[in-house]
Amino acid sequence: MADQPTALERFIQGVLPENPVYRQLLGLCPTLAVTNSLTAAVTMAGAVGFVLLCANVIISLIRNLLKPHLRIVVFTLTIATFVTIADRLLAAYLYQMSKTLGPYIPLIIVNCIIICRCEVVASKQGPVAAASDAIGQSLGFGLALASIAVIREILGTGALFGIRVLPTVWPDWVIMGLPPGAFLTFGILLGVVNWFTDRRKAA
Repeated sequence: MADQPTALERFIQGVLPENPVYRQLLGLCPTLAVTNSLTAAVTMAGAVGFVLLCANVIISLIRNLLKPHLRIVVFTLTIATFVTIADRLLAAYLYQMSKTLGPYIPLIIVNCIIICRCEVVASKQGPVAAASDAIGQSLGFGLALASIAVIREILGTGALFGIRVLPTVWPDWVIMGLPPGAFLTFGILLGVVNWFTDRRKAA
């Protein structure tokens, strides 16, 4: 479709201008739940990226066969297939991380980011644009999770990836590893993003 963004535009928009977390406010459940450590955040971002890429490409390839009243069902079944694959792979090769993430991997099935991209892009554009959009959105999601996780893990434990980065005399902020810490960090970073965006528009 001529009025649709190109593959490159889809990729760029997904990373920052249409960041799924900071601009669209989607996928907040895993964003707040798994960002108490950077390792968990990166693993979740990787799982979501895998599912989003595969689902977008498959939906794009069959977009001309989709019936309007069945499209959400097809989206959900397609997403569920790749979520199952991701879940089994994590359980087989990263068992401890699979246990740490718990139900949040299966819950990718109803992740608003993936369903949204299937509806907005994959069902309307070709596989190249759909794949570019998936990669951009996945990078944007990963950056958002990583930015929150870095702050929470450093302030909460004084370490990053298990390596101490703050002086031992620095007190650990236990609250940063708890749900209030997730809301606090996300709120501050969201405010910073909105402030920066407004500054750019005013410039």
